[in-house]
Amino acid sequence: MTEALLRPLRRLHAGLQQTEQVYMVLVAVLIGLCGGLCAVGFRQFIQLVNRIAWRAGPYTLDYIASLPWWWKVLTPAAGGLIVGLIIHRFAREAKGHGVPEVMEAVALRGGRIRPRVVLAKLVASGISIGSGGSVGREGPIVQIGSALGSTIGQWLRIDQRRLRTLVGCGAAAGIAGTFNAPVAGALFAVEIILGDFGVSQFSPIVISSVAATVVSQHYLGDFPAFEVPAYSLVEASELFAYAGLGILAAVVAIGFIRVLYAFEDGFDRLPLYPPIRTLLGGALIGVIGIWLPHIFGVGYEAINEALHGRLAWEFMLLLVVMKILAVSITIGSGGSGGIFAPSLFIGAMLGGAVGTVVHTLWPTSTAGAGAYALVGMGAIVAAATHAPITAILIIFELTGEYRIILPLMISCIIATLLATRLESASIYTLKLLRRGIDIHRGKALNVLQHVPVREVMRRDIVTASPEDGLLSLISKFIDYPGSAIFVTDEAGRLDGIITADQIRPMMKDPAALEALVIAEDLYVGGEHPTVQPDDSLSDVMKYLESYRGEVPVLEDGRLAGVIWPEDVIERYNTEVFMRDMAGSMAQTMRPESGVRRIRSAGGTVVAEIAVPRSFVGRSIADVDVRRQYGVSVLMVKHADGNGQESLTPSPAGGYVFRDGDVVLALGPDEAIRRLQMAM
Repeated sequence: MTEALLRPLRRLHAGLQQTEQVYMVLVAVLIGLCGGLCAVGFRQFIQLVNRIAWRAGPYTLDYIASLPWWWKVLTPAAGGLIVGLIIHRFAREAKGHGVPEVMEAVALRGGRIRPRVVLAKLVASGISIGSGGSVGREGPIVQIGSALGSTIGQWLRIDQRRLRTLVGCGAAAGIAGTFNAPVAGALFAVEIILGDFGVSQFSPIVISSVAATVVSQHYLGDFPAFEVPAYSLVEASELFAYAGLGILAAVVAIGFIRVLYAFEDGFDRLPLYPPIRTLLGGALIGVIGIWLPHIFGVGYEAINEALHGRLAWEFMLLLVVMKILAVSITIGSGGSGGIFAPSLFIGAMLGGAVGTVVHTLWPTSTAGAGAYALVGMGAIVAAATHAPITAILIIFELTGEYRIILPLMISCIIATLLATRLESASIYTLKLLRRGIDIHRGKALNVLQHVPVREVMRRDIVTASPEDGLLSLISKFIDYPGSAIFVTDEAGRLDGIITADQIRPMMKDPAALEALVIAEDLYVGGEHPTVQPDDSLSDVMKYLESYRGEVPVLEDGRLAGVIWPEDVIERYNTEVFMRDMAGSMAQTMRPESGVRRIRSAGGTVVAEIAVPRSFVGRSIADVDVRRQYGVSVLMVKHADGNGQESLTPSPAGGYVFRDGDVVLALGPDEAIRRLQMAM
């Protein structure tokens, strides 16, 4: 009976899958509605923990300040212990601020996140924030929403390419539902989580973000997260002050990042049971909170005080330092929570302090301290996350204040530019880099990074000697399909290049110029790029941005070949196609599957091969797979002792093969067989 009821639903689902756009819209709406409910439920759970932990209805700074000192210490300590036990025993992914884990899942695991992360992150982060942990709720809700989107996608058996988009839908729904900010939620997902503004990804994410906002507004109301007085730019000269704030924000953001990871390293070195570390971290937070209860929890009440100009600048600078310390202790000790709200807190205090000083010095030509606090919020977020567009729009949506948009843009852009010069990785991607994961390595722009020039270069080169006459050169151009002739000396060393554009004006009367013009008079030497056979094609792509002709390949100083731009583009398209195909196959890869082949265009084969025993413990560069066997490793899949699978797309030469690895290899059929023989 059950099977008879399910059969029509399966047929309907299969039919909808054939209409990709309609299907993705429907799934995006479902994820948005569920994500919105999770966001509302998460906020309610935090309030419940607040009431239990602090025995208070409204959670206010005055009430917390009135509590005895031992309560302020024991409450976050107990919360830290509970959070540590949940993370250690139930889901290790729930540790920390969550966003890097989602980025890693999108980049390396095709968007697959364990369903249990939804519950583990919600409970762990809710207890951490509600009991006083100095973290925010945006990181957890991003991970909760992303895990929800991934779970729904896996349940519906959606392919890997679209599963990544559904993870973005969940992240957008979480942000939108938490902050009542649909535009910022969508941009956060595409700018930070996916890094792809493609229409096919962006449209479902926007729909999911809107659906989550509708749910949030239904239960929580339609109002901004912060109520701020009206601010505006007083005089154009005030922009210099906002530019200075952007510079300070970059420096503070870099300090925040480095202190955060220094504390993580310090706590990891402690020879303690992980839940004891979180208990210790919670106790330290409580000690700070005895004198500064402002650092407890999300800190929105303190932010509102800064936005209304009610705090002294000296006190705000103190809060900048102590909030950085408190967040670093909470996350470093193993707590669970986000860094977005703490970034807003730090920015508000820094901006408020700067604004107070500036307004005191120039009271008639500058806005009040609150305006600078508002701009500082966006500047710190932009500098820490390297996402200025998201920072600008989320501040606008959190406050509903548009008149401060020009100073906000200037400070955010300056802060981002300086922060990226000081630290190439953001607060999110640095955590992955410390694990040896470079998520940008797997993006389409870098697919040529591991393809050497020798695989694409042409060896049929038309050369000329410096003494060749004009008619001889014209004849070579007629017979040769390229747009350049390479002038070499007797030893085969490149002297210069003659292009068709240089020859064309002389073709009107070549006989008259035959005795007057030789190759040496025409060629251009030293103004063209050259590459080596072992250089990466990604280097050639950089040259092609400004140099449109064929690129000569030199080996030991002699002309060995030539790279045609169209050959590079063709290889780029092939690599992107193979990368997408590899991603689609990744979910079906199994270590015990032996060898499976899929024939591709041009006589190449994509094969799934268990790593030979002789490769284990050696790096890709040591084995030299490409040169020794004539194949390219598109992806490596590995399962650890706990059964957790990880994907490494386009692994670098330093990747060390491990027992149980399965590689997705691309190459001629004979080369694939030769690699199999190594087993």
